[in-house]
Amino acid sequence: MSGVAPTERIRPKTRQSTRAPRKPAAGLVVGRTAVALLSAVVLVATGYYWRVTDSFSDGVTTANVVEDTGEKPADGAVDILMVGMDSRTDAQGNPLSKEQLAMLNGGKSDGEINTDTLIMIRIPNDGGKAVGVSIPRDSYVDIPGYGKHKINSAYGRAKLAARGRLQKEGVSEQKELERRSNEEGAKSLIATITKLTGATIDHYAEVNLLGFYDITNAIGGVEVCLKKATKDALSGANFPAGVQTLQGVQALQFVRQRHGLPNGDIDRITRQQTFMSAMAKKMISGDVLAPGSQVLDQLKTAIGKSVVLDKNWDIMRFAQQMISVTGGSVGFETIPIVTIDLDTPNDGSAVQVDPTAVKQFVTGLLTGGGAPPPTSGGAPSGQVPSTKPTVTVLNGSGRTGLAAEVADTLESQGFPTAPTGNAAARSKTVVRYAKGEESGGTAVVDALGGKATSEADANLGKGKVTVIIGKDFSTTASTPGERLAGAPLLDLGARAAVQTGPPCVN
Repeated sequence: MSGVAPTERIRPKTRQSTRAPRKPAAGLVVGRTAVALLSAVVLVATGYYWRVTDSFSDGVTTANVVEDTGEKPADGAVDILMVGMDSRTDAQGNPLSKEQLAMLNGGKSDGEINTDTLIMIRIPNDGGKAVGVSIPRDSYVDIPGYGKHKINSAYGRAKLAARGRLQKEGVSEQKELERRSNEEGAKSLIATITKLTGATIDHYAEVNLLGFYDITNAIGGVEVCLKKATKDALSGANFPAGVQTLQGVQALQFVRQRHGLPNGDIDRITRQQTFMSAMAKKMISGDVLAPGSQVLDQLKTAIGKSVVLDKNWDIMRFAQQMISVTGGSVGFETIPIVTIDLDTPNDGSAVQVDPTAVKQFVTGLLTGGGAPPPTSGGAPSGQVPSTKPTVTVLNGSGRTGLAAEVADTLESQGFPTAPTGNAAARSKTVVRYAKGEESGGTAVVDALGGKATSEADANLGKGKVTVIIGKDFSTTASTPGERLAGAPLLDLGARAAVQTGPPCVN
């Protein structure tokens, strides 16, 4: 099982806030049909590998971290926790070389034990659409047995405590220490996620960045496009502007850089989204995974070194579930956030979340669209609730910063907004509303001065509206307020214009 070296320690990160606190935005959509996270893509590779080769679990590490809940768990969904680790060992507990460590960390190790990526896939028992729920790594939550801290430290805190206890008990063999302490770390993380979301984790999948490095090499890299040249000593990134193919070290630098980018972490998420989408598409191409392809053996080696699954997970069922991710049947969302600038006593700046709102949101995913379940006194079915819809603004006008201005205008009129993003170029501005909620769409059109047409969108959840700005949109005089700039690029599927190359990002 992947893990960390015994000399490492937990050291909370601090972040410099460059913006004013932001109003809550429930269920921020971070992607629709793209496989948008590092862990998800490596796990998709695992699923496709077993599909193509008919090979089972040879070489894949398993861990005893969850109870077998059967095919139809009592909470209404099969919940899969995917964890991306910045590990100092491979999946079997073997320490990485100094060269590998330097490469994967973009330089000297900072000594931290953190889970880089957390995503929970909810697969409804009734066969409904699966949803990936992203949990920000800096979410400030209660970690059972350790108090309130950032959620990305749950694994490391329990691992280090278990390692010390095992050593006192006389366990000295390094691989056994890694395996057993890692299992305790995973159990702590699972318990923390369960307490936060109310969902019972049925399966666990862990992947380290070494696997990401190896897989990008195996498939010959991924094509990306940068708006401007960028250079960052901390990550090692040094890229020219324009289209280029990245693999291995450069691919890691591309998806990990946040310093030196206009919007920091948000630009990094955008990069990960676009890179993962392109990577997933390439991995399901005939050239990469056709029977007899030379890539298959390289993928098997990479998967064996980087992937950990819970021991109760049937590998063929896992393959089928992962294949559905690339098939577009999984939408990606983020738990509701109160603010990204919470000052904590010991952990620096963190993301504030409301556990009650998170539980309602996660439960609502089983009732459609990620909306919280109806409560007494709520709006009748098919009508817009009394609260204003949450609006996502996408920029298809080609004018930099216009989505931010529109979002600020809507916020000033009381509309909660999700992070802005980009869309394929279009001539006309359109407001899309959830089925049966025309009044919500009309309210947004009115707030924009009637400068848009409106239409129903069956893919939108209740209480959500999307504004796609076209070239026809003209701004009114206003003073833009503080905002979360440069939000993740959203995949609009068939509604977006066909692009001949990768979308250009910061």
